[in-house]
Amino acid sequence: MPTCPAPVRPLDDAAAAALTSLAAGLLADHASAVSPALLTALPGACDRLPDAVRHALRPVDTDDGLFVLRGLRLDDRELGPTPGHWSDAGDAGALWDVTLLLVSALMGTPIAWDGQQDGRFVHNIVPSPGHESEQTGASSEVLLTPHTEDAFHPGRAHLLLLCCMRNHDRVATTAASVRRTALDPADVERLRRPVAPILPDDAYEEARRFAGRPDPVPTLFAAPDGLTLRFDPAYTPLDGADAGWREAYGRLGAELARVSVAVSLEPGDVLVVDNDVVVHGRVPFTARYDGTDRWLKRASARVTGRPTRPAAERGEHGYGQAALTAWPV
Repeated sequence: MPTCPAPVRPLDDAAAAALTSLAAGLLADHASAVSPALLTALPGACDRLPDAVRHALRPVDTDDGLFVLRGLRLDDRELGPTPGHWSDAGDAGALWDVTLLLVSALMGTPIAWDGQQDGRFVHNIVPSPGHESEQTGASSEVLLTPHTEDAFHPGRAHLLLLCCMRNHDRVATTAASVRRTALDPADVERLRRPVAPILPDDAYEEARRFAGRPDPVPTLFAAPDGLTLRFDPAYTPLDGADAGWREAYGRLGAELARVSVAVSLEPGDVLVVDNDVVVHGRVPFTARYDGTDRWLKRASARVTGRPTRPAAERGEHGYGQAALTAWPV
C-alpha cells in the first residue's frame, strides 16, 4: 500500500494563525466548544477569515477525493494525556474542536448524531480498552475495514474531517477512491441495484435495536462528475444477495484495496475526505493506554444541493437516527 501520496494543501503561518486565533476568540466568548451559541456563530466568524484560508479549503477537486490541510501548529505538551475513552475527553483539546468546526463550516454545514458521542459535533477518536477488535474508531488491534462514514444513513456527511492531535506511532489512515478503480461496466450496473442493506455500526447502540426492516440500498451511483459509492462491508449482510451481485461486490472491494493509500497524519494535520467518493479505514496497531496513544478529532459536514446521491434515499428510515445540524438549513 503506497504511503501518503495524498494531495497536501499548505497553510502559511499567517493563515494558520488567523484560523487558530479566531477559534480561540470564539472559545473565550462562549466558554465551551459544545455551546449552541458558538455553533450558530460559526458562519459569521468564517466571514472574517482571510482568502488564503478559504483557498486552502476549497472543495475537493481531484479524483483522489481527499486532501491534507497542513500548517496548523499543535504543541503535544499542552494537550494532556490521550483520553482512555471518548467520554473521558471532556474539554481536552477544546481549541482544536473549535478550529475543526471552523474548517467544517467553511466547507459545508457541520452535523452530529443524537445517538453518537452524546450528540457532539466533534468526536474524540481514541483506542479504548475492551474495544480493540470492534469495527469502530475505538478499536486498535484489527484492520478498520475501509468504509463510507455512517453508510447506514441517508443523511450521512458529504465530507469527513479528521484532525490529528497525537500520532507518535505514525498509525496510518487508509483511503481509497472509487474514481481510481477499474471496474467492469457490468459490475457497476449490478451494484447500482438496491440488493443488500447496510446496518448501523456498533457505535450506534440505539440504531442497532431499531425494529424496522432494513432497507436494501445501492452500492454505486452515477453522479454528474463520476461514480460515487456507499460501502461498508463489515456491516453489510450478503446472505440475501444473489451470487452475481456478491461476486461484483467482492471485486469492488478488491479494486478499492488495490488503489488504497496510507496517510500518516502529523499533529495539526486535517484530513478532508469526500465521503461520497472515498472509503477510509485504519491499519492495526497496539495501544499502550498510557496517555500517549493516537488521538484524532473527527467532524462531519453536509454540502447543500450536492447532486451525489439518488433521490430514493430520502425515503429511508435511517434506523431511527436523526442528524443534528449546527444551524438551521
